[in-house]
Amino acid sequence: MAIEVKVPMLPESVADATISTWHKKVGDAVSRDENLVDLETDKVMLEVPAPADGILKEILKPTGDVVQANQIIAIIEAGAAAKAPVAAKSEAPKADAPQQEAAKPASNAAAALSPSVRRVVAEHEVDVTNVQGTGKGGRITKENVLSVVTQGSGSRVEKRVPMTRMRARIAERLLEVKQNTAMLTTFNEVNLQEVIELRNRYKDKFEKAHNTRLGFMSFFVKAAVEALKRFPAVNASIDGNDIVYHGYFDIGVAVSTDRGLVVPVLRNADQMSMAEIEAQIAEYAVKARNGKLTMEEMQGGTFTITNGGVFGSLLATPILNSPQSGILGMHKIDQRPVVENGQIVIRPMMYLALSYDHRIIDGKDSVTFLVAIKELLEDPARLLLEI
Repeated sequence: MAIEVKVPMLPESVADATISTWHKKVGDAVSRDENLVDLETDKVMLEVPAPADGILKEILKPTGDVVQANQIIAIIEAGAAAKAPVAAKSEAPKADAPQQEAAKPASNAAAALSPSVRRVVAEHEVDVTNVQGTGKGGRITKENVLSVVTQGSGSRVEKRVPMTRMRARIAERLLEVKQNTAMLTTFNEVNLQEVIELRNRYKDKFEKAHNTRLGFMSFFVKAAVEALKRFPAVNASIDGNDIVYHGYFDIGVAVSTDRGLVVPVLRNADQMSMAEIEAQIAEYAVKARNGKLTMEEMQGGTFTITNGGVFGSLLATPILNSPQSGILGMHKIDQRPVVENGQIVIRPMMYLALSYDHRIIDGKDSVTFLVAIKELLEDPARLLLEI
């Protein structure tokens, strides 16, 4: 019996998707719920599972085609998945055993590829057994695959590839922000000595008690929420000729992926404990790397925090995440000489940047907002006391 494979319902505000990577070819056996193909939208990568066991009889929409919800993209001939032929009962030569064992890591490596890496592998028909992974735990990254593609091709290699839908949408949104807002940035620096000492003192107990590590982001989220309470305009947005003051604090946390920057949102961050913030961010990071973030997890947000310091950035100007009116940029922690009580001492310093929409946030509010964050981080006990 022929079974149709259809595009699933797409997230709200997404009109169509692009066929990114087919993981099976015509004639291959498929199992129910096995991922057949990746669909790329403006923000997320969607997987389409097989609706039944059988053989992939026909692919109606090849890689690169644009499809819509409920559109038929393939046909499966229902029935038990094809089985590999059973070898005659005889003792295999011992010399074959190492070869069989060696084949297992390659299979595991292929299964562990993220959607974006699988797409590059499929586009260039790269054998992953020839790729050395440099990612966490030896995972193969997109850069690892592309380096294999360009090896031995000479020093003047040129390659032209179309933008992914996500990259094109990022470019579009960034241009919109530059053209439609009066964006300005103010800078300050923060002494993180107290935060680092507090973290070092309690990080082991924190991880044991909450089963999640204590990072720096929870301190910054807490400080941002407290500052937003004092300066409502930074937590507001413009809608036509109206200013919308949000009575809640949904904090977006920028996460870098192989496909681009995504911003999942911590809902009601003012009601979250530091442990809940750290656990939610860790969960989002894993989902982002595996292309599993949903549209709902990335929509909304009243303020954003981005951390270029993890890549070594000393100072940068973040761009607003429209329609939000403010974004806080964290940077690299650097040991620098500072003056305290008339003495020159070495302290772990970080430059902070606040980009804001000058149409609704005045210079005084932007500067004092950033100073409030600085003061809260330099005396983190105030975060607990809310003073």
